[in-house]
Formats: sequence, C-alpha cells, structure tokens
Amino acid sequence: MGIPTIRSSRARVRASSLSTLRLIQRNSTASGSHVNNGVSSNRNIASDLPEKLPPLSPDARKFLSRLIRVDQAGELGADLIYAGQHFVFKRSIPSIAPLIKHMWDQEIHHHKTFDDLQNKHRIRPSLFSPVWKVAALGLGAGTAMMGKEAAMACTVAVETVIGEHYNNQLRVLVQILENEMRTSKNGQDSEELRALANTVRQFRDDELEHLDTAVENDAEKARPYMLLTETIKNGCRAAVWLAERF
Repeated sequence: MGIPTIRSSRARVRASSLSTLRLIQRNSTASGSHVNNGVSSNRNIASDLPEKLPPLSPDARKFLSRLIRVDQAGELGADLIYAGQHFVFKRSIPSIAPLIKHMWDQEIHHHKTFDDLQNKHRIRPSLFSPVWKVAALGLGAGTAMMGKEAAMACTVAVETVIGEHYNNQLRVLVQILENEMRTSKNGQDSEELRALANTVRQFRDDELEHLDTAVENDAEKARPYMLLTETIKNGCRAAVWLAERF
C-alpha cells in the first residue's frame, strides 16, 4: 500500500506543478518577463528588487502578507526539521548525514529568503512561531531516532504538503498577475509579484526534489508508514492553516 500512495502523491503534486508552470510561462511571455527554468538560485529577490516599487492593490497586498507569513513559518519549520535530523544522524548514521545536510542547506536558503521578505514588507511573523520551532525540531530529531526510513517518510509527508501548498499559492499569484495585466494602463503586471511567483516556483521544485530523494532512500519501508505519514501531513496542514491566520 505504501508505494502506490507515494507515487500517486508525487504524481498529483507534479501534475499540478506543470499546469501552474505553464500559466506562469504564458504570462511571462505576455508581459515580456523571463522565467528561469533552472534549479533554485541563491539570489535573494528581496535584495534584487528596486527599493521603491509601485503600490499593490489591497487584495494583492493582503495576499502577499499572508503568503510571506505562512511561508516564513513553513521554511522555519523545514529548516529545523532537517537540523534535528542532521543532529541525530551525524552521530547515529554518519553516512546519511551529508544527504540530510544538502537538503537542510536548501531549506536554510528558503528560510533566509522569507525572513528578508518579511523584514522588507514589515510583515509580522506567525504568533505560533515559538510552537513551530519546538515542534519542528522535535519532529526532525524524533523521526531520525526512529531510523533512516522514518526520517525519509517524514520528508515525504512534509514535502507533499508543502508542494501542494506552494502550488495553491502559485495559482492565486497567476490570477492576480492576469488581473493586473488586464486592468493596468500599460498592460503590465507587478514586477514584485512576478519575482515572488518565480521564487515560490523554484522553492517548490526544491521541495519536490527532496520528496524524490526520500522515496529513493526507502521512505516506504518505514513502519507504520501510513500512520506516520498521515499524522505528519495532518499536522502540517493544521500548521499552515494557523500560520496563515495568526
């Protein structure tokens, strides 16, 4: 039962990813923007953008605030999950530690990017940030102590939810950008939101890479797989809901 569940989950997220990417590419061509189809860059969109940008519409501003707050909380959690796993594995299974470190380094970059965006836009962090820190570190260390397979199953669960969440955000961003192109005087959309959409897409691709890595490293062998992954998924979805609102 475990393997088909993993594959269907990956297929669903990836199919959704492709449809969203096509929309972004189409809009980028229409507005004369360029979309980077490569791997995630270490460039930081908060520092790349001009200091002064045209004001966003109220709806766009509201969505931007929620997006940055929840994504900062999510990347904080992912950062600490891998930190907890790496802390355990470098002592218990040193051979797996470099792989965890690679994924952790990407999450550190994601976390820093959203920290910078949060500061740039003066958006308050989630009120539950102290809870996310403790829960994420505990989840990472706890699943690592259960063994390599449990840690990889944790990655499958977390990255599936994050991948779906990023796709949902990208759909909304595409709708906002399309609306801006229709209603603006010059037929162009927000440079700021387009840069954000490209960054979210790149980070989404990193998360799906982590999911693939976990599957390739025996995630489906974790016992009890379904109980473990579904519990973590439900916890992640609850955290996303809370972080968006509080």
